[in-house]
Amino acid sequence: MKSTVAKALFHSYSYAEYRKLVTDLLLEGKSTGNEQSESLTNYSRLNEARMNRLEKTIKISEDVISKLQNLDNHYFWLVLSEGWCGDAAQILPILNKMAAESDKKIDLRIVLRDQNEELMNQYLTNGGRAIPKVIVVCKEAGIVRADWGPRPKGATELMANYKRDFGVIDDKIKTDLQLWYLADKGISVQQELVEIMENIKYNRL
Repeated sequence: MKSTVAKALFHSYSYAEYRKLVTDLLLEGKSTGNEQSESLTNYSRLNEARMNRLEKTIKISEDVISKLQNLDNHYFWLVLSEGWCGDAAQILPILNKMAAESDKKIDLRIVLRDQNEELMNQYLTNGGRAIPKVIVVCKEAGIVRADWGPRPKGATELMANYKRDFGVIDDKIKTDLQLWYLADKGISVQQELVEIMENIKYNRL
């Protein structure tokens, strides 16, 4: 296992611990991350409400549950995240429910991007430190088998098309992105991650 991955796992949070960390910081008027600002704190507060809602509404399909439970090995899903990240708020509750339904085949662990710069720099997206980033680590072999993120393909295309047409990432596309997630109901995240896990199972990665 890469030393950076092993170190991150050793200092990682469970989903419940991560949620408590974000909540506790908000009580102090803070967000996670090196940068502190009123806007980031407001994003974190909005994301907490969003995650509370998603935890109650997200459903994992029976097909996805079956495929996760029938994986040959056990895995860590090591996720780089921050409390202010809107995509992470949409995706982490789905990952948590998938892990909970996996018959212990998936162990979800979360680390903060800004506290793990060396790890983040190994998993850049088009040269940027985009999050969330899911790193799939096989427990038995102790190796990284795949990574995914920061968004499902449909959401990535939405953002790319808007930036191509208008040249900016503004409040309108951020709203459109949240509406995309709302309409998708977590289906794309489930399908894309299960496809990755199935490819690992059948040695196609």
